[in-house]
Amino acid sequence: MIKIALPKGRLGEKVYSLLAAAGYGCAEYSPASRKLIFCDDKNGVSYFWVKPSDVGVYVELGAADMGVAGKDVLDEARTDVYELLDLDIGKCKMCVAAKKDFKEDFTRPLRVATKFVNSAERYYSSISREIQIIKLNGSIELAPVLGLSDVIFDIVETGTTLKQNDLCVLHEVSNISTRLIANKAAYKFQRGDIDALTAKIKGIIGYGNY
Repeated sequence: MIKIALPKGRLGEKVYSLLAAAGYGCAEYSPASRKLIFCDDKNGVSYFWVKPSDVGVYVELGAADMGVAGKDVLDEARTDVYELLDLDIGKCKMCVAAKKDFKEDFTRPLRVATKFVNSAERYYSSISREIQIIKLNGSIELAPVLGLSDVIFDIVETGTTLKQNDLCVLHEVSNISTRLIANKAAYKFQRGDIDALTAKIKGIIGYGNY
């Protein structure tokens, strides 16, 4: 039995469809159900649904053998897991953005609003720029508009929200997408099963059947 943690919401449902197409469906699963755990002995798989930011924790600590999480979440938490496959879905970019008329003042620390504190600190450390982190959990785009920060460090998908708030991308820091991950101990003892599952998903993605 392979235990797989999936993120709640549309992304998790999309990934489940991919897994089902690869032969790992669960007969008792229903998207309308409020159950959090679904098992299928025939296909040797058990799914449970968790908050997207918690998937890495469940996998790293062994409650799940495998899981699906965004690269942004994995990088921010420095999750100690194996990244098996880029699923090439949920694609976006981690960016630095600011007001269109922004001019950087290098005589003081740059004020950076973000919920990705660790990732922002690593990025600015890599370019030797002193910063002041302003941690926010939502509506990050408001920070430079209201003068709370100079820039934001955040995920950008379409850029529509930035444009509507008169912001623009200054730097594209990294590409973000959804990754298939595995617990390190589970991979050691269940490598055959995990590799087989990964290969089937890779085949489906590679041949464009999904």
